[in-house]
Amino acid sequence: MKLHEVRVYKSEENLPREEQLAHKIAEVAADPVEVSAEVTDMIINRIIDNASVAVASLNRGPIIAARAQAITHAPSTGGQGASVFGITEKVSPEWAAWANGVAVRELDYHDTFLAAEYSHPGDNIPPILAVAQHVGSSGRDLIRGIATGYEIQVDLVKAICLHKHKIDHVAHLGPSASAGIGTLLGLPVEQIFQAVGQGLHTTTATRQSRKGEISTWKAHAPAFAGKMAVEAADRAMRGQTSPVPIYEGEDGVIAWLLDGPDARYEVPLPEAGEAKRAILDTYTKEHSAEYQAQAWIDLARKLHGEHPEATDPNNVESVLIKTSHHTHYVIGSGANDPQKYDPTASRETLDHSIMYIFTVALQDGAWHHVDSYAPERAGRADTVELWHKVTTEEDKEWTRRYHSLDISEKAFGGSVVITLKDGTVIEDSIAVADAHPLGARPFAREQYINKFRTLAEGLVEPAEIERFLDTVQRLPELKAGELDQLNVVAAPGVINLENAPKGLF
Repeated sequence: MKLHEVRVYKSEENLPREEQLAHKIAEVAADPVEVSAEVTDMIINRIIDNASVAVASLNRGPIIAARAQAITHAPSTGGQGASVFGITEKVSPEWAAWANGVAVRELDYHDTFLAAEYSHPGDNIPPILAVAQHVGSSGRDLIRGIATGYEIQVDLVKAICLHKHKIDHVAHLGPSASAGIGTLLGLPVEQIFQAVGQGLHTTTATRQSRKGEISTWKAHAPAFAGKMAVEAADRAMRGQTSPVPIYEGEDGVIAWLLDGPDARYEVPLPEAGEAKRAILDTYTKEHSAEYQAQAWIDLARKLHGEHPEATDPNNVESVLIKTSHHTHYVIGSGANDPQKYDPTASRETLDHSIMYIFTVALQDGAWHHVDSYAPERAGRADTVELWHKVTTEEDKEWTRRYHSLDISEKAFGGSVVITLKDGTVIEDSIAVADAHPLGARPFAREQYINKFRTLAEGLVEPAEIERFLDTVQRLPELKAGELDQLNVVAAPGVINLENAPKGLF
């Protein structure tokens, strides 16, 4: 990997195109380097993972709405169209990216990478796959495109913080998905450069979508970025250009949205001929919740068995979670969001309340992607009472470990102190989730397959489950035009397209 210094340039400095970050990203995307077997296997795992969580959300409101929008946009004569999870109808690729992107993100249940910024790099898969299906790409083409999408997003996330300036993390997804599409299609550097610039320019938005009363837009935000990436690639292929330099310009993203005119970043990117391996730094979720909650669910399940007395609010004086800056200020009591203690809050809000999540997991000894968020579960009197005794505080050492670049000590957990009314103090800690590569039960192919089988049960017929799993595990062998087989069709009666909400389209 090579570190590239990125800073703001005044217009009269006339930064050469080849020295601009967007151009360097494009060069990485255009590099014809082969994808390793290890990376290919992980890409297959993540396609399974995305399908799992998309199928589980087929009849949730945001997916119903996004799918209804998508099916009104038939594919153009320029390709064969792309598939939408759950149905057989083909749609235009940007709308497939939209519908599938919402389905993948809705449950907050797929992969993650956390460094200077936050990300769900699996969000790259829907737009890249949609374009691949539309143009009739092969499995090998798709693998190369996805490897690029993950590489660019992870590299940006390692170097450039967005949330500090209240910019949503999908601002790194627009460029990465655009680059991945460029790799998939074998576009020249110049066209990828323009697509990356447009992908960034059209996807910078504030983090209010993840603050206070969190709305259904949380699932739509990455889908929108994916849709914009498809459209950016289309425009670039037609010769249309983007703002230049998009990152370094004196009126560009860094100068006005991020660290300002004096900012300096060091962005790691693979050198020419170097394999794209960033997907191997990422990790998926065993539980449907914000990633910083994964380890806490595992710890709460452990404490449920070891200290059942701590599940009863009549026994508990207080619960203090000591954790990283991010966990405290984004999903903890440090956010100062009263909604995080509100039993009538939206699912999206509860998903971003570590106080709620820890309480339910502690009481139930388990976590379920639907039942744990049900209104009746959130409103249970003993849960509300215990929940309101849970607070968080930042611990400098957990913050340091959260930001560590050393994978062996990087941590997303913390320690908990439960004080009982009789004076007993229960203390425990956890660094990473059980499913993390360094956790107690790391996810491998078996776990990805089990996750898909579990979430698809009752929604997809057994034969379709087996067909999909057989097909996706043969991804490198799939020939041009065979990627439609990566769609998963719901069982008869699961989806009712006639009852979709009406809009303009």
